[in-house]
Amino acid sequence: MSYLNEFAEKAIEYSASFGCHYADVRAETITKRWIVIENGEIEHSSSKEDRGIGIRVIKNGAWGFISLSNPSTIEDVKVAVREVIKSTQHYSEKKKEKVRITDIRTNIDDIVYPVLKKPDLDSLIKIGLDCDSVIREEKRIIKSFVALSYSTTAKYFVNSDGSKIKQEYTDVIADIMATAHESGLTQSVSTTEGGRGGLEKIVDDVDVIESAKYVSKNAAKLIDVHPVKETKTQVVLNPDFVSLLTHEILGHPSEGDRVLGKEMAWAGGAWWAGKLGQKIGSENLNVFDDPTIKGSLGCYLYDDEGVKTSRTNLIENGVLKSHLQSRETAEIFKSNTTGNMRATSYKFMPLIRMACTCIAAGDWDPDEMIRDVKDGYLISNMKVPSIDMKRYNWSISCQFAHKIEHGEIKEMVRDVIVMGVAPEFFKSIDACGNDFTVRPITNCGKGDPMQSMIMGNGGPSIKGVAIVKSVEQ
Repeated sequence: MSYLNEFAEKAIEYSASFGCHYADVRAETITKRWIVIENGEIEHSSSKEDRGIGIRVIKNGAWGFISLSNPSTIEDVKVAVREVIKSTQHYSEKKKEKVRITDIRTNIDDIVYPVLKKPDLDSLIKIGLDCDSVIREEKRIIKSFVALSYSTTAKYFVNSDGSKIKQEYTDVIADIMATAHESGLTQSVSTTEGGRGGLEKIVDDVDVIESAKYVSKNAAKLIDVHPVKETKTQVVLNPDFVSLLTHEILGHPSEGDRVLGKEMAWAGGAWWAGKLGQKIGSENLNVFDDPTIKGSLGCYLYDDEGVKTSRTNLIENGVLKSHLQSRETAEIFKSNTTGNMRATSYKFMPLIRMACTCIAAGDWDPDEMIRDVKDGYLISNMKVPSIDMKRYNWSISCQFAHKIEHGEIKEMVRDVIVMGVAPEFFKSIDACGNDFTVRPITNCGKGDPMQSMIMGNGGPSIKGVAIVKSVEQ
């Protein structure tokens, strides 16, 4: 057992001796290496290591949290526990309602998530330079960008209920972008690949060389195409676009703290608050969150409250069934915990976060879905979202789109934004494809102070009705 793990257990002992109702501690060591390549040159290469413990307690009916980076002595830990208990007294005086958490089973486990091909910096450099070279083969490309990274996290969770859980995992991520320019017009296409595991996540599960060709080819094509006029029409959304739609309009509103309005001041609320058991989408809409999907950036078997994870069905045949819960919100909703409490690192208090929220697959072949459209658009790949505070009115830009006429894919179009009203759009879904895909999301922000989190989101191609328009650059 490392000294951090010993410190974590000591923190639990001290919290009990100081009269805390509950305590948990996360001891973490995080190492990361990354490179950035632009136009054939390594612009940046770096590495960092961070280690410490995060201590969370309930005392005086209130939460308290403190973190220590590189604690060196047991006395440091003892002082920290005393300090965090003082903070609970301050918050308790302001709070009318006392914190209550639901009971969970005690878990003792030791998990190392599989890595088939161990990453190293030399491998990242070679892969990155190969991707960069492929991007710049297109004559119209004026800038290539490739960022590759891998990180390894060793986490030990212990709480006053008796849980002791070790988890160790590696994440490999590649961000690739091509920018084309000609005749005063600039267009970019990008993609993110990777997952929980080793180099196999970007060379076997997905070939990033092919991804580099894809972004380069389509960025160059966009120079020759035109924007579209605003229209309300049928759309077929591809799995990459659907993953961001799911993240923003289905995943975030599922977080129990947002449903309760506790995140309204900085992160927003939920458009379906108070609608459990009601129909909010078509019969074709089934949505779930599943931290057990292997290889996803949202894959883990225990969350940062020590809760064992499993699939949570959020929407079944268009009916809202459940939310994502912490031990505290589960007590409020009189519901089960869902294993969705996570923090960016030991430095932060855990929050309710998506793990891998997805629209479930249907039985339609994607080509069949396109043949079913007389007049509409095929929308490809996520870009930038813009959503109101309750995730009710939304617009998401795509990287590119194609006109569909009489069931056939026609010309490419550019600068396309898809817009909708959440319940109206989800009730319009009349087909879901059999091409279910999980995509990596690497920069989801939530909380104050802001925590950036990685996760998976996914789904199949889906067909519905939305507003499509272009915004000229």
